[in-house]
Amino acid sequence: MRFDDLYIAGAAVHLEGRTTVAQALRDGRCDERTAARSGIASVAVSTGASAPELAVGAARQVMERTDTHPTDIDLVLHATVQHQGHDLWAPASYIQRYALGNRCPAIEIRQLSNGGMAALELASGYLTGAPGRTAGLLTTGDVFGAPGFDRWRSDPGTVYGDAGTALVLGRGRAGFARLRSLVTVSEADLEQMHRGRDPFSPVPFAVRQPIDLGLLQRAFIEDTGRSYSVARITAGQDETLKRALAEADCTLADLSWFVLPNFGRGRLNSTFLRRWSIPEERTTWRWGRSVGHLGAGDQFAGLAFLAESGRARAGELGLLFGVGAGFTWSCAIVEFTGAGAGAGGPESG
Repeated sequence: MRFDDLYIAGAAVHLEGRTTVAQALRDGRCDERTAARSGIASVAVSTGASAPELAVGAARQVMERTDTHPTDIDLVLHATVQHQGHDLWAPASYIQRYALGNRCPAIEIRQLSNGGMAALELASGYLTGAPGRTAGLLTTGDVFGAPGFDRWRSDPGTVYGDAGTALVLGRGRAGFARLRSLVTVSEADLEQMHRGRDPFSPVPFAVRQPIDLGLLQRAFIEDTGRSYSVARITAGQDETLKRALAEADCTLADLSWFVLPNFGRGRLNSTFLRRWSIPEERTTWRWGRSVGHLGAGDQFAGLAFLAESGRARAGELGLLFGVGAGFTWSCAIVEFTGAGAGAGGPESG
């Protein structure tokens, strides 16, 4: 969909601490193959805060730095991947209570690693769907801890980090980036890639813990064939990109910045950099390799990095791309305005 009056007022990321790969190698949490394959230098690690608490930290930062008042917010969307700290509980309402204190709709989004981008798409439609709606607060928050998840080994080639992120999307108000287009594509035939041959279980982790995505993916590929998966993943990714570029009236060559998932270097190269001939220095990988894959929050964190570092200049175009199990792909084209960054930078928290 094409947009004309939606702006990203600001983005923020809230971290507690980091662990270097060298430290993880010394104490046996990470192995040499994972370190080499991922290219990660360090990973963000919570020192005690839950996922929603990290999200509240990011939300407070972006609200303050963009001078957004709680009464300006007409929608709260909180995207998650992992356990949020309580069962049968609404983390979006917690974030609304402690970051805003208002009474607009507050809803949780669960689209795994594409959750932040899915929230951006839903908020865009919500804000433009009725007159008088002003802004949305979008957050993500995840902590990838044992015993349910091994941040170093549960998803071969990708190392997971703990963080809260936040973004304010505003209608008809200036921001550091204007949203020009946003497209989401779904391919439900690939949902089994993240359940393999496992039976449905009555409680979490009843089949195994920690999660082993590599085992599930191998089972799926054995049943369907590698070419089947590759063809559908490639088609979905390409369709998403082509439609987003067409609706923004630009080409891949017009883009100056690429905010991509913080996958390991090998996966990032094969999925994006080589396929699209993207120079690494035009991506947010420098930031990503210092924190790891932040679940649903890579794109919001990448925007915060660009804003804080001052790399993106007025008139330049950027691409935000997300992919989540299911599968869904989302691609947004933004135009940087040169306005105040309004970002809580990568070292926040």
